[in-house]
Amino acid sequence: MKKDKIWMIIAGILLIVIIILGYILYSQRSVYAATKENDYNKAFYEVIDGVQNVKTYLAKSMISKSAEHGAEILTHVWRESNLAQSYLGMLPIESQELEKTEKFLNQVSEYSYSLSRKNIEGEELTDEDINKIKELYNYSNDLSNTLNEMITELNDGTLKWNDLINNSEGSDITEVSTFDVVEENFHEFSGLIYDGAFSEHITSMEKKGLIGDDIDEETAKQKAEEFIGKEKIKSTQNNGFVENGDIPVYRFEMTTNSGEIIGISISKKGGHVVYLNYNREVTEEKIDEQEAVQRGKEYLSNKGFGDMKETYYLKGNGFITVNYAYTQNDVVIYPDLIKVKIALDNGEIIGLETTGYLNCHTERQIPTDIIPIEKARENLSDKVEITSEGLAIIPTEWRTEKFCYEFKGKIEDTDFLAYINAQTGEEEDILIITNTPNGTLTE
Repeated sequence: MKKDKIWMIIAGILLIVIIILGYILYSQRSVYAATKENDYNKAFYEVIDGVQNVKTYLAKSMISKSAEHGAEILTHVWRESNLAQSYLGMLPIESQELEKTEKFLNQVSEYSYSLSRKNIEGEELTDEDINKIKELYNYSNDLSNTLNEMITELNDGTLKWNDLINNSEGSDITEVSTFDVVEENFHEFSGLIYDGAFSEHITSMEKKGLIGDDIDEETAKQKAEEFIGKEKIKSTQNNGFVENGDIPVYRFEMTTNSGEIIGISISKKGGHVVYLNYNREVTEEKIDEQEAVQRGKEYLSNKGFGDMKETYYLKGNGFITVNYAYTQNDVVIYPDLIKVKIALDNGEIIGLETTGYLNCHTERQIPTDIIPIEKARENLSDKVEITSEGLAIIPTEWRTEKFCYEFKGKIEDTDFLAYINAQTGEEEDILIITNTPNGTLTE
């Protein structure tokens, strides 16, 4: 009997050990599976980014006639397609869709490389070259849409990488996934983040618009209250001095008579309003975008910012953020940028950012020795449709400025902005415009 009990105890211990080991192995396998799933998701997102970038650069290459600029654009196509191909190789399946993707990326990589060599040698692209690029662009657009549908299904769990692995032998992804068509907004920005075109080039070491003497915190507080309106303010709290930002500022938090909280920053030099934000919610929309844009322009004029023109906007959560650029003699000065956030229930201004304007604003010497606009237009493909044209000053990544003709147009249902140097006739930049339900973006 004692032996039987001993064996029973041993068997029980063994069973417990087996259960524990099984649980540990199961946990490790689950962690491993989750890690692999995340790795596959990351690689797939990189593929989608690559295809989107290929699409953008292909569109730009159809617009440009400059051999030098064309070589640069096509080199970007070659690089992005190779990167996307590399990430595609990290995915665990060989489905029909991904085979097509690999084939496309390989084709566009080789072709863009050959065309870039042609441009480097000083040759312009032929009509046959442009037609081939157009074909690749159309395919990249379709492919981008399909891949984004897959992302939707991966995110909501309809589609799992493990299902695709198990279904990869002789099967098609569509046998696992329903590929429901879902309309998505792929450019989500909030608040006062998006600057529009040339957003990365609006800083300046000199701070040309930051004029005036240094002020102390108490003077800054008075300026903040005057800007909001002292009659609206119940109390003001000092939130300290921030010295290590792009523009050193004093920060304040105000409580209005109606209980709203307003954050505002005043520059130490000159006492300019750098940032303003109300924290109130907007529950309904009563005014349209056009009226909001006009109210924003009137607000800026009343605050001493005259001659401002709306350029881009984003709409969301009951408000619209509009980017206004300074104009001088009908020339749009893109570096001198102010962003205004407007509530769509009553048109109240609930946000303001002036860093671009304070960094760059000054009266320019507008050149008069410019080439005819017809000459500048010759730099664009004859396949594009020009919808508007004018003069603009744009910033460069080297913190310089270029005086350009700005051409807005369309090619293959793709909207674009092209900038041709108004003095030399050289192509300076091409931006692809993305129109979303919530606003207009450029890339």
